[in-house]
Amino acid sequence: MTTEIALKVDVCNHRALHAGLPALLRTLDRAGARASIFVAFGPDNSGKAIRRIFRRGFLSKMLRTRAPRMYGVRTLLSGTLLPAPNVGESAAELLRAAEAAGHPVGLHGFDHVGWQDGVAAMDEAALRASYARACELFAQTLGRAPRFSGAPGWQITAASLRVQDELGLAFASDCRRGAPFYPALDDGRARTLQIPTTLPTSDELLASGAARTRDLADWYGAHLVPDRLNVVGVHAEAEGIHFAEWLRRWLDALRASGAVFVSLADVAERERDRAPARRVLARELPGRVGPVACPELAA
Repeated sequence: MTTEIALKVDVCNHRALHAGLPALLRTLDRAGARASIFVAFGPDNSGKAIRRIFRRGFLSKMLRTRAPRMYGVRTLLSGTLLPAPNVGESAAELLRAAEAAGHPVGLHGFDHVGWQDGVAAMDEAALRASYARACELFAQTLGRAPRFSGAPGWQITAASLRVQDELGLAFASDCRRGAPFYPALDDGRARTLQIPTTLPTSDELLASGAARTRDLADWYGAHLVPDRLNVVGVHAEAEGIHFAEWLRRWLDALRASGAVFVSLADVAERERDRAPARRVLARELPGRVGPVACPELAA
């Protein structure tokens, strides 16, 4: 049985891009693994995430994942006590080098925190403006339009899916759990194929108590599903900086086992004509604060 793995790297803030991503790319290249990289553009307003402190589980997650150490004080104050630095548009050379090394770059929204905490209240005009600004900055940075996208925090609405369809993307990765699918909307089926992240992220495992840092490589090794696509999401500020060792160990073990790494673009190409339509539901996942978008499972 072949174990198939697609790596999805989210770059959510300025520190993740400039400190985390270069180190993460070295880890991936050493293992001969290729990843799809989703980069936020626009201001890094990470400090405004403090508003989530009133949500159940937020403070305990910050403590379990050692957030101040992982993110750094500068990031935790960005957009509040400190100015918000730009994210994707501040590292054109780095992102172009990543693509040259075989790691395609896509979109991870405009103003990551603003989208994650505010998309539910956005109408189509606001959504269209957000996507337009992100695509404009992406094109200025990489010289072309984005070919794929992933919503910050796996937060979407029916309106955001309709606006996303206007971009002509090859695929999106906005959801969690399940196989590739097309979102079913009240007025028909969305045109953009969704490739969900199938496994928990390391910070979720740590926050829920499902694993400790030293156990992460073993946890992922035990929970990969043979003969099925495993989409594993990593964060540049986590696996690129403080939690890099488990990823190195896990990638080495995968290489020794003969696991196959596939790109999300290749997955989209093969699934485009056979993926079913499914409704998108908001579900709570262990280790996360607030619900995320998930496809409704087949009966």
